[in-house]
Amino acid sequence: MQDDLFGKTRADLAIARLREFEPPEGYYLAFSGGKDSVCLLALADLAGVKYDAHYSVTTADPPELVRFIKEHYPAVTWDRPTYTMWQLIERHTMPPTRIARYCCNELKEDKGKGRRVLTGIRWAESRQRSQRPMVDVCYKQSKHYLHPMIDWADEDVWGFIRERGLAYCSLYDEGFDRLGCVMCPMKRRRAQLVDAERWPRFYGLYLRAFGKMIAARHAKNKACSWETAQDVMDWWLNEQDGSDVDERQVPLW
Repeated sequence: MQDDLFGKTRADLAIARLREFEPPEGYYLAFSGGKDSVCLLALADLAGVKYDAHYSVTTADPPELVRFIKEHYPAVTWDRPTYTMWQLIERHTMPPTRIARYCCNELKEDKGKGRRVLTGIRWAESRQRSQRPMVDVCYKQSKHYLHPMIDWADEDVWGFIRERGLAYCSLYDEGFDRLGCVMCPMKRRRAQLVDAERWPRFYGLYLRAFGKMIAARHAKNKACSWETAQDVMDWWLNEQDGSDVDERQVPLW
């Protein structure tokens, strides 16, 4: 891993940050099963800080990722949502989009209220995340964030994983650079189609949810320009023009 001006590695600095900001009750460690979360949990163990790790179940994560968490991180707590992704689509009477990201809010971002939350967020991930400070506050939910790996590059992450012999999800070896919900609207259309081909069951689940969504709009006397679930799917896929989407969500090949 890269050294800083004082001869410390990125891991050394992250461990120091974890120790410096440790709250008396311990951290709420947000664990997604991705490569950054794997490093984050290992760093917390190396730092010897108190924490409880939580996986926010989205109901739309790739099955390979879910199996990886079950097999390699059985101690992680699974925080199950009140409503599944498919139920949320029907309740909100619209698909999740890059602008209306209600799924993130209800499935992930409302967790850890009143706690100091650890995440694996890094500046190198996207333009938006490059603006995040290392210590962050969400006043609405009384959450304080610490991103101890904020200045890590991709090579730091993979270097740490190799040095420590850490297990990671097999999807990375198949060309996926970042993991997340199948057909996430934050991905480009091409990446959504790759997901749909690989996991056709999820494509079907979205279609069924879109059909129920149309029925819900009619029941609430809401205007609806879509006639079928396929109409919604076609619009949804074409709506993701990639203008402000992180290119790194796209598989490498």
